[in-house]
Amino acid sequence: MESALAEVEFLALSPNRVDTLRLLADGPYTRRELVEETGASQPTLGRILGDFEDRSWVVREGSTYRATATGRLVANGFGHLLDILDTEAKLRPVVPWLPTDTMSFDLDHLTAATVTTPSQVRPNAPVKRALDLLEDAEEVRIVSYAFNEQSLDIVVDRTQAGEQQFEGVFSSAAIDALADDSRLRHQLRELLDSDRASVRITDEEIPLAATVADSVVHLFLRDDRGILQASLDVDEPAVSAWADDLFARYWETATPLDSDQL
Repeated sequence: MESALAEVEFLALSPNRVDTLRLLADGPYTRRELVEETGASQPTLGRILGDFEDRSWVVREGSTYRATATGRLVANGFGHLLDILDTEAKLRPVVPWLPTDTMSFDLDHLTAATVTTPSQVRPNAPVKRALDLLEDAEEVRIVSYAFNEQSLDIVVDRTQAGEQQFEGVFSSAAIDALADDSRLRHQLRELLDSDRASVRITDEEIPLAATVADSVVHLFLRDDRGILQASLDVDEPAVSAWADDLFARYWETATPLDSDQL
């Protein structure tokens, strides 16, 4: 373990070492090309290549260098570690509110996720991010304990214009809240009468608000008091598969809603 940690430290202490090994893992380079790509000086690069040759991570073939099989192994493994740490740093501010109990995918699938948090100048930034996704999507599926007015406006407009196919599973309380307002009840009736929309309701607890807008999965992240703290969205197959399964589970047991019930 100590020797492995020493090698991790050896790489971690020098971004030039990391960059050089990654480059050589992708293909052969001359020393001049490596200088141009990394920005390292000739003497520095000479020491790096010498250290790599001592470890049998690279070999020299004429004027070029290339990574060995073990060099590629180290490059890939260290790159994966960096990706994990980048993901952890991104998720650290919002990890208390991630619905990890319901997530069946590894968190490393959130490497490319967009995390949106409120700020003083943009207190509604997470909601705005969700609305932007709704406005651009041709197919939308939602499972949620709430259905806000702005989302309803967009979905009604897009489905009536023939630009969007919509399916939603909502808690009974979420639909009751809309039906209690005359204007929102009218909009909800318009949505239910559309041949491009289907809505179902459930009395089962829905612990999260998840939207699938085309291939993008969007989650609202709320604290224990129900206060919106952030949103997260990602376009990644493993997360999409999880969201598809989540939606299907609620959809199958929910009750179809039509405008007469309002």
